[in-house]
Amino acid sequence: MRAIGVDETTKDLQVIDLPTPEPGPGEVRIKVAAAAVNRADLMQRQGLYPPPAGASPIMGLEVSGTVDAVGPGVELEPGDEVCALMAGGGYAEYAIAPAAQCLPVPAGVSLIDAAALPEVACTVYSNIVTEAGLQPGETLLIHGGGSGIGTHGIQLAKALGATVAVTVGSEFKAERCRELGADIVINYREQDYAEVLENRVDVILDIMGAKYLPGNVRALATLGRLVIIGMQGGVEGTLNIATLLGKRGRVSATNLRNRPATGPHSKAEVVAGVRENVWPLVAAGAVRPVVSTRLPLAEAAAAQDLLNSADSVGKVLLTP
Repeated sequence: MRAIGVDETTKDLQVIDLPTPEPGPGEVRIKVAAAAVNRADLMQRQGLYPPPAGASPIMGLEVSGTVDAVGPGVELEPGDEVCALMAGGGYAEYAIAPAAQCLPVPAGVSLIDAAALPEVACTVYSNIVTEAGLQPGETLLIHGGGSGIGTHGIQLAKALGATVAVTVGSEFKAERCRELGADIVINYREQDYAEVLENRVDVILDIMGAKYLPGNVRALATLGRLVIIGMQGGVEGTLNIATLLGKRGRVSATNLRNRPATGPHSKAEVVAGVRENVWPLVAAGAVRPVVSTRLPLAEAAAAQDLLNSADSVGKVLLTP
């Protein structure tokens, strides 16, 4: 099969030939219709985010496609159309995924665009609902409103009855976020989000980390919950514990890729929660995949450059 590899010296991406993988117990092989590009892929390419032990070294955390072969103990059958959350291996013509991390393609979503859903749906649901307990009537702040996580999070939070605030870096992204339902849109190049939202936010979904820690604590309301899921703004920050104590607030950090496959707090548990609680909203049209661009697999480098630019809103997909 064709796949995308990384030159260890130059970090350039290149098409390589690999043996087509075989599914093991509890696994399926998927003939890939599309693979989504994520910032984790860019970090892995630079050697900053290695795959978990035993995972494929090929980049790609989510795909959609048709089940091609199944391992022992799997109820899915060849020909089933699925999208899947994986620890790696998506940038290829065939990918292996645990059957427990596969989801049916939702009604009304194309097989290709379904690749835009697994990682964002699992990340957003597990953090704003399971971890932070977002309730109807509360206010959610999402940093990076124009990202895949941001565009999905806006829709899910609105469907759950929350008020949604986002930060963005351009008017182009601001307008797209408003179209998706964002109530408060803050261009961080022009406004200080912490000043605008001081003491008003119940839940914050943060991709920035250290750089935004003081502002996030300032923006939290009483009993507010800050969930950190990224480190784009650095790894070491200053936490005003007195302010956090005064608000009886909570700071937590989570990671999806390195969760165990099964058991408590596992990927299988997250996927099951998404299938039960998010998939009906997708099928009803309340939450839809947002796709910026679809590019051929061989143009993976251009796809990553686009994701890392100011021109992308939502997900970038690769189509083998």
